[in-house]
Amino acid sequence: MDLIQKYFPKLDETKLEELQKFSKYLLEWNAVVNLISRKDSEQIVERHILHSLSIVKFLEFKKPCRVMDLGTGGGFPGLPLAIFYPDVEFVLVDSIAKKIRVVDDIREKMNLKNVQAVCARAESIDGKFDFVVTRAVAPLIKLNGWVKEKISSKHNHSLKNGIIALKGGDLKGELSSFGHRVEQVPISTYFEEEFFESKSVVYLSY
Repeated sequence: MDLIQKYFPKLDETKLEELQKFSKYLLEWNAVVNLISRKDSEQIVERHILHSLSIVKFLEFKKPCRVMDLGTGGGFPGLPLAIFYPDVEFVLVDSIAKKIRVVDDIREKMNLKNVQAVCARAESIDGKFDFVVTRAVAPLIKLNGWVKEKISSKHNHSLKNGIIALKGGDLKGELSSFGHRVEQVPISTYFEEEFFESKSVVYLSY
């Protein structure tokens, strides 16, 4: 967890231990259910946990806050964020049942009371959310179509409610139709490792 401490030097020991446990449980499950590649599993802290925590650098969640992680897969970015923000409610959503079984098992083992794991499509999830977070799930225009009715109109943060997506590559074409509503921040602004050079936090406001 040295890499986490490098960028979050004030993070308390308990949360570091929880991130370590999460890493352990995910790698155990990865031997049974293919969640991340073998190459990535060797770099799980950098390529998955720290990558997820770039959202923390972009925006600090404050309670009351409800966040949907759409297409959570093995729990990214939702589980690292839920560990970081125990007072924020996270609903982790994926349409693939075996992935949700993994997330739910890890949630139970870690006693993460602020996490709910749901096998469903975004449109069928009950209630409204301050933010929808996601990682490389779909183009922004599709994400917008899926969740625009799920974003709460009551704003509690320094930024308006919306989508916060972790994306890679050239995004000019994908983002152009959203005009001033969209903001792109290179993750290399926060983290110096080579892996993040082509990665961005993309924010779409509502």
